[in-house]
Amino acid sequence: MERINRGEILFLVKINYPYMLRLAILIFGLSSFSCKSEEPAAPKINVLDLPIIPPKEYTFAATPFWADEFEKDGLPDPTKWGYDVGNSGWGNNELQNYTKANIKNAHIENGILTIEAIKETAGTSAYTSARLVTKGKNDFLYGRVEAKAKIPAGRGNWPAIWMLASQSDYGSQFWPDNGEIDILEHVGYDPGVMHASIHTKAFNHVIGTQKTATTLLDKWDTEFHVFRIDWTPDYIRAFIDGKQYFEFQNPKGGWEQWPFDKKQHILMNLAIGGNWGGQKGVDDSIFPNKFQIDYVRVYALNP
Repeated sequence: MERINRGEILFLVKINYPYMLRLAILIFGLSSFSCKSEEPAAPKINVLDLPIIPPKEYTFAATPFWADEFEKDGLPDPTKWGYDVGNSGWGNNELQNYTKANIKNAHIENGILTIEAIKETAGTSAYTSARLVTKGKNDFLYGRVEAKAKIPAGRGNWPAIWMLASQSDYGSQFWPDNGEIDILEHVGYDPGVMHASIHTKAFNHVIGTQKTATTLLDKWDTEFHVFRIDWTPDYIRAFIDGKQYFEFQNPKGGWEQWPFDKKQHILMNLAIGGNWGGQKGVDDSIFPNKFQIDYVRVYALNP
């Protein structure tokens, strides 16, 4: 019983506490359910409707900070080019012996550098050629690289203009852990098909994950064409005669995917045979075989 006074009137009220408690819980539950049911449902998000944010667009200097126009006849300029030498197979079972400063294999005449592969015995190799490198002479981080070149025809040859790391900063193996950028590759048994690629620990041809693109080029062995890459912190793009046909965007997934934040250098060579170039044998009637380059220019990435 509870005593309840209302003025002069005295009420005696009997209260059932368990009943009141259940009633309070029921009222509260109904009010909560009512509130929730009145809330609008959250809209569903379709990831296909989300805006695609393109990578930052970069620009490059108007004039090169490093270039070779090959204006002086004779051997390549030793202040700009060194040589990789030997017949180790170069990781690809290539057949040539690369020579050092041999004017038969690398010479400049009338403003054109010629890298020439010759059928001749050199040690255990049946061919000689040259592989020019800027390592230690032009090592750089980011930029635009242009090379104007004419590609030699011939089954069994494998000309290339490409880039490698100038130091070993990542992983336990220099290649592919530290990256490779292929500005141009062409194999003679597949005439006119130009390749641009990148190789890293995560993406490389040994495990079949390399990032690459091809394009068919007209008059590739009779005219000079400009082969170019734009290398930035966010992407690598390849072009021929100003037309883009390859792009690799930085996955932001660590050095295994993108080791391209360290200095690299340029290589130019004419290989013979090998795992790729020699897949359909070597036609010995193509020799001497000449890879000709008009110029190489490197432009700095603008801040």
